[in-house]
Amino acid sequence: MTTRTAAEWRDERRDQHRAAVAACPTQEVLGRLGDKWVPLVLVALRHGPRRHGELARALAGARQKVLTQALRGLERDGLVTRSVTPGVPVRVDYALTPLGRSLLDVVDVVSRWADEHVPALHDARRGHSAR
Repeated sequence: MTTRTAAEWRDERRDQHRAAVAACPTQEVLGRLGDKWVPLVLVALRHGPRRHGELARALAGARQKVLTQALRGLERDGLVTRSVTPGVPVRVDYALTPLGRSLLDVVDVVSRWADEHVPALHDARRGHSAR
């Protein structure tokens, strides 16, 4: 039997912890919602399909590349559908899937919590910085 150093034990425990976090469904969902633009895209699609340009206008400040990446990730995860209608120019619409629509409830709860509690967070930060 070989003896392991404290550093080897720490490395093994760190790797085990990282594997557990990576396999955790909650972490996966929080990671998706933690993307700055994802909740905003979900809310923007709440009332029905929208074209990329409409989303870009609704989410002023989102660069085209970032918005496209968010939409692709949402489509990959089955939260948004992308429909292409042939024509000149081609029409591309994005819409929430039933799975994406179900996530709106979570976004709404987080939004209400933030509206109610963010002032207290700011107060706590100011108090911490003053110490």
